[in-house]
Formats: sequence, C-alpha cells, structure tokens
Amino acid sequence: MVSLPQGFPTSAELPDIVLELGELFSRAGFDLSLVGGPVRDLFLGRVSPDLDFTTDATPDQMVNVVQGWADTHWDIGRAFGTIGIRRGDATLEVTTYRAEAYDPTSRKPQVRFGDSLEDDLLRRDFTVNAMALRLPSFELVDPHGGVRDLHAGLLRTPATPEQSFSDDPLRMMRAARFASQLGLRIADDVLTAMAHMAARLGIVSAERIQAELVKLICGTDPRAGVDVMVGTGLADIVLPEVPALKLTDDEHHRHKDVYQHSLKVMEQATELETGPEGPVPAPDFVLRFAALMHDVGKPKTRRFEPGGGVSFRHHDVVGAKLTRKRMQAMKFDKETIRAVSHLVELHMRFYGYGDQGWTDSAVRRYVTDAGDQLERLHRLTRSDVTTRNRKKAARLARHYNDLEVRIAALREQEELAKIRPHLDGKQIMETLEIPPGPAVGKAYNFLLEHRMEHGPVEHQEAVALLKDWAEQNL
Repeated sequence: MVSLPQGFPTSAELPDIVLELGELFSRAGFDLSLVGGPVRDLFLGRVSPDLDFTTDATPDQMVNVVQGWADTHWDIGRAFGTIGIRRGDATLEVTTYRAEAYDPTSRKPQVRFGDSLEDDLLRRDFTVNAMALRLPSFELVDPHGGVRDLHAGLLRTPATPEQSFSDDPLRMMRAARFASQLGLRIADDVLTAMAHMAARLGIVSAERIQAELVKLICGTDPRAGVDVMVGTGLADIVLPEVPALKLTDDEHHRHKDVYQHSLKVMEQATELETGPEGPVPAPDFVLRFAALMHDVGKPKTRRFEPGGGVSFRHHDVVGAKLTRKRMQAMKFDKETIRAVSHLVELHMRFYGYGDQGWTDSAVRRYVTDAGDQLERLHRLTRSDVTTRNRKKAARLARHYNDLEVRIAALREQEELAKIRPHLDGKQIMETLEIPPGPAVGKAYNFLLEHRMEHGPVEHQEAVALLKDWAEQNL
C-alpha cells in the first residue's frame, strides 16, 4: 500500500498498483490521474471498491501502454473512451478525457473526447466527485472545492445544476442516493433544479434507474434519499406509488400519515438486519424495499366507514400487485420481484395472532406460506409497529415473540420448511392402484391439507387415511 502525502487523512492509502500504473503512463509520455469516487472516499476514510482513472491518451494509446504489464485488457467501452485492465486481482478502468452531453430526446450520451483534466472534471456530476490525484506525483486537483464541500457535508455541481442534469438526468437520482449513502445535504439550487427538471428522468433507461434505486435503498440512511426523491418530484416519475401514500392522509387526520409510517418501517427494518453470518445480512434491498412498499395498496383501497372510520381492506394483496408491476417496469430480476411482492402480500398475516392464538396448523401455514422469506417476514412484521402507544407496541412484541417461540418448537418436532404430504405421488398411485392423472393431484392435496392441520403421522396411518378418503371421493 502507498501512503498519501500531507493533507489526506493519516490512514489514507492506495494499492501499489495505482503508483505502478501512474509511472507506466508517465514513462510513455501521458498524463494519468485517479479520479472521482476513489479520491472522494480517501477523504471520507472509506475504501473504494473501484479504481477509475482518466488520461490524455486515446484508447489505442492506452492499450499500447499497458501491453505486457496488464494480464489482460478489454475494450467494451472503447466507444466511450474506456479501456478495462486486469492485473493480478485488481480490475481498473482508464478513460480518455472527455466531455459529453445528452440530446434532449436520447437516452445515450453523445461522446466528445477532451484534452485537459480540468475540462474533464467540469463535466462530472458533483464537486465531491470532481477531484483528481495526478500520478505518480499524487498532486491533488480540486478546482471546484470538492474537499471544502465534503467537510461542509454539502452536495453541489461543478457546472450549473441545470447543465449537469441536462447532460445526464440520472444525476438527479444520484443526488438523492448520495443523501442516503454519504449523508450529504443537497444545495438549495441543486434541489430547485431537480424539482424543475424531474420529468427529464423519463428519457433514462429503466436499468440505470433500477441500479441507482438499489444503491439508494441500500445506503446508510435510505429514508433521507427517499425523502429527497419525493420532495423533488423524482419519485413521481420512477416510483409514483410512494408519493401517492401522502394522499391517504385525509383532512380530518382520522388515521396516521401512511407515507411517514412507511419511511419509519423501512428505517426500523434496516435496524433489524444482521451481520454477515446472520439470516438477513445488511444491507438487504429486499427487506428494505418491501418495508417501503408494504402499504402502497392503501390509496386504492381506502374507504371511509360510517362513524368516521377508515378502512384499507385487502391493501396487502393490492399492494403486492402494484409492487410487482412497478418492479417489472424497472427491469428487476424475477427472483427479487417475487421476494419483495411476497413480503408485501404477507405483511398483515400476523395481525390477530394474539387475540385468540393460533393452532399449530395456523403456525405451519404461516411458515409454509412465508417459505424462504420467513426471516425477512419476521423483521418486516416487527418493523411495522410504529405506534406511540407503548402498551400496544409491547403487546404486539410479546405476541410475535410467542409466535417465534412456537415456530422454533414446531421446527424441532417437524421439518416445517420442508412440509410435504404424508405420501408422495408414486406412493399414492401404488396405494390406490391408479395411473397418473387428476385423481392423484386431488389425493395429494388431501394429504397435504391433513399434514397442515394435524402434523406428521406414521406411514400406515397415512395409507389408511388415504384409502378412507378415496372411498368417499374417487
């Protein structure tokens, strides 16, 4: 590791490969600088997972410089001036100085190569990312006050916010993400531009929006990031179900603010994540996003009841459908969509447990229906308690503690996660002497239902149960 000169935190270090690459380009007569996030993270005392460089060399010249030094290289980003390099375990990206702008109707940047580091920094998204370290001298280049803004906890743009967001509208979501990830306060002129230009997000691809949203939700303070998106109107474009939660607060305040409740649930769910060895390692996008979306069915299901009450019947089912549709629009993978929407659909299942208690059958169904999302469902359900009534909160916590104890006890007795009928399809056909067909499915469902209601039985008892049922139903 290479220690950095005075002016950086005393613990700031960079891998030796950074200095090696700088000396390599210098000997070849080219400038090279470490740029963007890795430089910012040095001042924050963070280790950046990516090492990004910028240079006055063209892609062809870069390839010539690293030939024989790099284990391999690839030029999938050559059209944008980027060459990827791998040496040992390190993966690096080097990009030619550039200036780029978006056509108002296009999702793709129009790339122009630049000829100076200063011009390259001017086109970057925010001042905290518009810093560079010249290599191999480690001279800091900070023309827009990125270090000052980091110390002030402020997010500004190098150029005007309007110009920055016109060049790449996704930068508006990135601002909200940095509020979540880094705890930065967004400058007033930047917030104003975001509010005026939010509609520009409509030209950005769903995949890029999804990537920014995931980073925002997985940040240190996702509540702050979501609040920025809602406050500036960005969420109206990419996640309209969330700002719609504000509309469920009626003028008579006959029920709680569902939007603020949802943010609190997400905040509390985040606190219940575990370490790497636990069942829900932090940060967990599925749990956090399900917590944010768990009540999005309420606006469509709100009903004012006689006497002044408000109901949201079946908002869990409606919310799951809305969540699934929104995530599909943002091109999430099927497994993530399934997990999040399943949690939204199940988040009300626990309520009522403490009133009369559940039978063992009901507990089995709860575990079986939750499937591989049980640990997340535990945390989502607990997080959904935001009442200021301490007695009510304590009662719900006791009831859920009791449910978890019962689940653990039944799990010791039975393999709850692997509940199957007493007999499989082959055994059913052999017992009843019938061929494959609908009758086998009916018998299978009968045995599964019996297993849920009464727990496991011995093989001979299961055979007798099946024959008795078949006499009446087949």
